[in-house]
Amino acid sequence: MLTLNNIYKSYKLGKEEVPILKNINLTVEAGEFIAIMGPSGSGKSTLMNILGCLDRPTSGSYKLEQMDVLRGKDGALADIRNQSIGFVFQTFHLLPRLTALQNVELPMIYNKIKKKERRQRAYDALEKVGLKDRVAYKPTKLSGGQKQRVAIARALVNQPRFILADEPTGALDTKSSEQILSLFSQLNEEGTTIIMITHDPDVARKADRTVFIRDGELVLDEKGDVNHA
Repeated sequence: MLTLNNIYKSYKLGKEEVPILKNINLTVEAGEFIAIMGPSGSGKSTLMNILGCLDRPTSGSYKLEQMDVLRGKDGALADIRNQSIGFVFQTFHLLPRLTALQNVELPMIYNKIKKKERRQRAYDALEKVGLKDRVAYKPTKLSGGQKQRVAIARALVNQPRFILADEPTGALDTKSSEQILSLFSQLNEEGTTIIMITHDPDVARKADRTVFIRDGELVLDEKGDVNHA
């Protein structure tokens, strides 16, 4: 589904070049549920930005279903982000003046989907995440877990190739975290590919495969339960 080959990323700090990612090689197959785990400063956020077409590496290649992502122009990358990737963030990124339904509709507005269709698809997505009775609520009237479910519905509504979740339970209590992770597991069982960034081994255990990153390098790639960070 997607392949990173020899990804290297560095930033200029004055006259010095500071490496952030070094020789990253990663393949994710369609239908996988993978966790990318590492401590703060390990490079996982930079890796997420590259996977999400929000940043470009200094060198290397990134192919998404045989498409050479990194050769695309900015407009093409924006289309990829909107049509191929569903984003879920730790802080939800919901617009406070819009209802849950209107927040979920937003990606379809950018895709110029007609109002009647996008309204129905948004409603269906909210029903899928268990919020059909909250469609008219604004984010200020929703709990943290409910806000994250709205964000997941928004991520799903354009039927993306994969969901990229950045610390999706980081701002939630234990019960809400378990509900969100159960929802991810359900979506994955239905065929959705999920890539989840986390620093929490309990969260990573929900994935079928865990990739560990430390000091900008992948140090371990394993399947099954996570027993160490």
